[in-house]
Formats: sequence, structure tokens, C-alpha cells
Amino acid sequence: MPLDPVAYLPYEDPDDFIREVTDRIWIDRDIDHIVENYEPDSIVHTSLGTVVGRDGVIEGSTMRMAETPGHIGQAEDVVWEARGDDAFLSSHLVFSVDEHLVDGRAVPVRKRTVANCLYRRGRMVEEWVVRDDLADCLQTRRDPDEAARALTFQGYTGSMLEEPPADVLALGVSGARADGFRPECEMVLEFVDEVWSRRRLHRVNDFMVRDLFLHTVGDRTVIRPQHYQSDLLAMVGPFPDARFAVRDVQAHHSPRYAGLRVAVLWTMHGTYRGVPTFGPLTGSPVTVLGVSQFLVQEGRIVKEVRVYDEISLRAQINASRGDGSAPVEANIY
Repeated sequence: MPLDPVAYLPYEDPDDFIREVTDRIWIDRDIDHIVENYEPDSIVHTSLGTVVGRDGVIEGSTMRMAETPGHIGQAEDVVWEARGDDAFLSSHLVFSVDEHLVDGRAVPVRKRTVANCLYRRGRMVEEWVVRDDLADCLQTRRDPDEAARALTFQGYTGSMLEEPPADVLALGVSGARADGFRPECEMVLEFVDEVWSRRRLHRVNDFMVRDLFLHTVGDRTVIRPQHYQSDLLAMVGPFPDARFAVRDVQAHHSPRYAGLRVAVLWTMHGTYRGVPTFGPLTGSPVTVLGVSQFLVQEGRIVKEVRVYDEISLRAQINASRGDGSAPVEANIY
């Protein structure tokens, strides 16, 4: 079923819609456009919890712009799919290089953000947004633990508390899919289950090319299967029972972005009782919200861009130890 232009007008298509709307709000600084762009009861899930209502997005965006007034982000990729005939789900990968003033000198900070956005008839309904705030800390030489202690994990509501879809290729948390590019999507889902959740690390070679790239948090780039395996072990080592749940999938082919990309919205659920990477072990559960965009060529994964917020993860662990900040209604957008 073709997508009705009402889903993205006055722009050319959903890709153009997402890029131009984002620039209008975040580059032109037209914060009031959020009123036109978001439904009043829109829901936004972030690494620190769920924001309900458009006003929280307006206030949160205002504070973020004030913190980095010279911020400029650029679309690195937009993976979108229709959701019915009047809606679409986009996975917008944003790359930025901003200057932060540190000890009187300008320090460039590279980072990535992903916003998965469900738009219906041109209005935002629900959003899942993750930022690589670890990159900020490492490049400005701020202690990640110090940054985490200033945050409060406020918890999730709504769809984030529901069980993941039983058949995410038919029905994700954003709604029914048209089931495009099934072989490639099935391959990516099998990869997540086999390699990430079941730790069959040797199977990286079955799904990914030898000359693979992984762009991940902390503005790090990993190459080759052996280093991919090591990076995954470092990620799950603190949570040896970690399992990954896929909550949504979208696939899109575009020459602009080098071909077929499969975007996966995932959560990691585990217990902090393994490697003490984040300080003394707590035995407490954590939930990590993340997005990975996989570039698939000739049936194999050649690149993954993975974004989640390690600083917010640390804030969850701090809260379980009682050494985080006091619970307040702070900006979690």
C-alpha cells in the first residue's frame, strides 16, 4: 500500500521530512515548531525514562540548546518504513561535531544520536531517542562517574513496560509492518539472538564480512570480527545474564546511504553482578535502551552503528547503590 503524502507533506518524502524538520528545530532554533510537530500527548522514551506530553519535549529541547548553543547535527542516515497508509517510523542517525569550552579552550566533541520517531499524518506520536553522552565525557575529559551522579533515572512507562513483540517482523511497538526485505531482516535478528544474547561469538563470521566496521559509544570505531567480539564482551561483561529484546525493526534501501540498512530498536536487560566496570557490584537489574543500524550488502552485514547511553546506565547503577543524585523532576529529554 503506497504511503499517503499526508504522512510527510509539505516535504518530498519521509527522509526529506525528518531532515528538514530536525534542522528547523535544532539548527534554525525554531523551538516553537515542536508545537506543530508533536501531538500534545506525545510520548518520548529516553535513556533516563519516559517523557509524557509535548511540554516536556519543549522544555528539554530548550535546556539542551542552552547547554550547547552552537550545536549543529547532520543526518548520517535515515532508515524509514511506512506504518499503514498515513504514518511512518524513521530511525534518524545524527552526527555532530560541536565545540565545548573546557578550561578556557575550545574542544571539538564528536558524537552520535539516534531518534526513532513514529509520525502519523505529519505529527509525532511516539519517539525513542538515545545519545552517546559517553563521547562528551571522554572528549571533554569529564569523569563519567561524576556525570552519572548528576543524573536521575526516572523509569519507564507505557510501551517500554510491555513485553517485546512476539513477531517483531509482523508487528513492532510502533505498529504493523509491511514486511519488506524479510531475508535481510531475519538475518539481522538471528545475528542479534545468536551473537549478542546467546554469546555464540564465533558466529560473527557467519553474519558479518571480514572487513566490518562498528561505530559505537564513546565515539569509538571497531574493525574486524575479533575486535567486534571483544567489544561485545566488554559491553555484557558487567551483566553476565544480559539478554537483548528487539522492540522494533525497519528496513530501507537507498543509494544515498549505500544501500539496504536495517534499524533495530533494542533493550538490554541484565544484572550488575559481573565484571565491576562501573564500581562495586550491586546485583541490581538494569535496562539499556539502544538502536543499531546495520548496513547489509550481498546478504552480509558490513557495518553497524550502535548508540546507547552509558552515562545513563551508570546512573541506574548509582541509584541502586544510593549514591546518585536525589530524585528530582529534571530534564531527561
